[in-house]
Amino acid sequence: MQVKVLVVDDSGFFRRRVTEILGQDPDIVVVGTASNGQEAVDKAQQLRPDVITMDYEMPLMDGITAVKQIMQRCPTPVLMFSSLTYEGARVSLDALEAGAADFLPKNFEDISRNPERVKQLLCERVHTLARSNRRSLGMSSPAPAAPPASSIPASSPPRASERAARPAASVQVASSERAPAPAARASASVAPKKRSYRLVAIGTSTGGPVALQKVLTRLPASFPAPLLLIQHMPAAFTKAFAERLDKLCRITVKEAEDGDQLRPGVALLAPGGKQMMVDARGTVRILPGDERLNYKPCVDITFGAAAKAFGDKVLAVVLTGMGADGREGARMLKQAGSSVWAQDEASCVIYGMPMAVAKANLADGIYSLDDIGQYLAELG
Repeated sequence: MQVKVLVVDDSGFFRRRVTEILGQDPDIVVVGTASNGQEAVDKAQQLRPDVITMDYEMPLMDGITAVKQIMQRCPTPVLMFSSLTYEGARVSLDALEAGAADFLPKNFEDISRNPERVKQLLCERVHTLARSNRRSLGMSSPAPAAPPASSIPASSPPRASERAARPAASVQVASSERAPAPAARASASVAPKKRSYRLVAIGTSTGGPVALQKVLTRLPASFPAPLLLIQHMPAAFTKAFAERLDKLCRITVKEAEDGDQLRPGVALLAPGGKQMMVDARGTVRILPGDERLNYKPCVDITFGAAAKAFGDKVLAVVLTGMGADGREGARMLKQAGSSVWAQDEASCVIYGMPMAVAKANLADGIYSLDDIGQYLAELG
C-alpha cells in the first residue's frame, strides 16, 4: 500500500525538492502540495493523506496553527521541518505540543551535499509515521525500523515553589515480577512491587518528549530518586526541551553537564550529539558523540553505565521510539539484577524500542504511559 503525502511549504523550491525526494521511493506518492497553512488545512480534508510534511513560517496561517486545525478536523501524522537553532527548537516544541508527530531539520546544505542520506531519513520517517497512523486506526502494519527522531510536549501542573537539593540515597521504587511472554502481555502487567533503587533511567525517541512530559509532570517535588533522561534529539534542541520540562514539572529538570551529581528529585537530560554516563559515586560524565554510533545520545550507553555503577539498584524505563536502542542496555541491567519497565503498544506513538525490550523478554512490567506516571509518582 502506497503512503500518501501532502507537502506543505511556502517555498516553491523546497516543495519541489521534497516532492522529488519522496518520489524516488516507489511506496510513497505525493498527492498534493500547499503553500500556506490555510491551504494545508483545506487539502488535508480533501485529500486525506497518510502523512503531512509541514513548514512553520508561512503566509495566511503558520504551521503551528495549521497543525492545530488539522488535528481538530482530520487528525493526520504531521512531520515538521525545523531549523537547527534555539528558536527552531522552541518552535518545534510548540508544534509537537499542538499535535505534530515528529520533526526533521530543514537544512538546505545537507540536501545538496548528502542527498542520499536526506532521502533515507525523510522516507524512513514518512513510512514510520504512516505505520503508526494505520496502527492507531486498527489497521495491520509491519514493525517499525531504524533511525531515531524526536517530538515534544504540552502543558501540565504548576511546579512547587520549593525544591530543596537532598543528598542521594537508596529509595523505594516499584518493580514487578517478570511479566508473561510478549504475546500475552497488554497493558495489564501486575502492579509493581516495592524495591530499593538508587536511580531511575528513562530512554525514548519518537514520541518521547510528549511521553516524558506526561510521566515527569506526575512526579512530586519530593520525588525520592535521581533521574537520567535519554531522548534522541539534536544538540540544538535538548537545552530548550529541558528548560520547558523544568517549567512544567515540580521536580527539577536540566540539561546534563559533565561533573553533575545525581540528586533525588532532579532529572538530568542527556545533551544532544553527546553521550551520558554515570559512575558509582553518582557523578555524571558527558562524552563526545562517537560518529560510529547511530544514536547521540544513546540509551544503551547510559543504561550500560548505570548497570556497572549501581548493579541491581536501577529502575530503567523504555518509552516510545523507533529502532531498538535500549534493548542491550536493558539486558546489561537485567544481568546486574536491576528492573526494566517498557511502555505498552497501545500508548506508544512508535512501538519500536519498547517492543524490542519486550520481545527479548527483558521487561519486568509492560505498562501504559498513564500507569508508568502513576507508579513512579507513588514513590514520592
